[in-house]
Amino acid sequence: MEMRVKKTSEKKGLPAGIWTKCKKCDNVFLQKDFEENFMVCPKCGYYTRLNAIKRIEFIVDKESFKEINANIKSVNFLDFPEYSDKIKKSAINDAVVTGEAKVSGYNVMIAVMDFRFMGGSMGSVVGEKIVRAIERALKKKYHVIIVSASGGARMQEGIVSLMQMGKTSAALAKLADSGLAFISILTDPTTGGVAASYAMLGDINIAEPKALIGFAGPRVIEQTIRQQLPKDFQFSEFLEKHGMIDIVVERKNMKDVLAKILKFFYNK
Repeated sequence: MEMRVKKTSEKKGLPAGIWTKCKKCDNVFLQKDFEENFMVCPKCGYYTRLNAIKRIEFIVDKESFKEINANIKSVNFLDFPEYSDKIKKSAINDAVVTGEAKVSGYNVMIAVMDFRFMGGSMGSVVGEKIVRAIERALKKKYHVIIVSASGGARMQEGIVSLMQMGKTSAALAKLADSGLAFISILTDPTTGGVAASYAMLGDINIAEPKALIGFAGPRVIEQTIRQQLPKDFQFSEFLEKHGMIDIVVERKNMKDVLAKILKFFYNK
């Protein structure tokens, strides 16, 4: 009989793939149990940031997702120092994954941002993939879901990254004119040019609990206005209270809430 040796993560000192640790409270639990709890700490309620594929897995019907425009990659057209190396070293092509899927049987076009790629920053590829997804939704008469997780526009692409704000917003205007819905899901963090463009343009704006949402960060704002900000300023609960978003939804309930919204839009 062969002895199986558990691989151990040197950084955490835990068997890789078996145990995991909460980044906030250091509580240790089985990875399987953690994923069954939608990667939310059962002890302190901390919401672990999800990569795009895991996010899609939690939202859409099993095996219904079909990715589109997967191989589009960023180009260092401004010759920004070290940008090309960062693109090559990344395990994913860019900061958004797009495709067709079903949510509780309803057809949708979905775009999910991935914070692992340069902080989910919005460059030319992010803008292009989102616009292509919206254009495909227009042809197929699908409603659109975009899940945002971003630090904002990508400085390595200069003005081209800022142009994506207008480009994506214009595409969403066409979607609205066609009578199709845009459901925006804001996760931690949704900031900068993404918050200032498509992320806040949803017919329904949903946020996860305790998500940081805003244009500039709280520290920058305090330094600018030289005043202390209110408690929980720019977090999702504060924004809901002040009418900036429609509803805060726990991750475990997100798919059910989306199903109810889609039922309304498809049957109106």
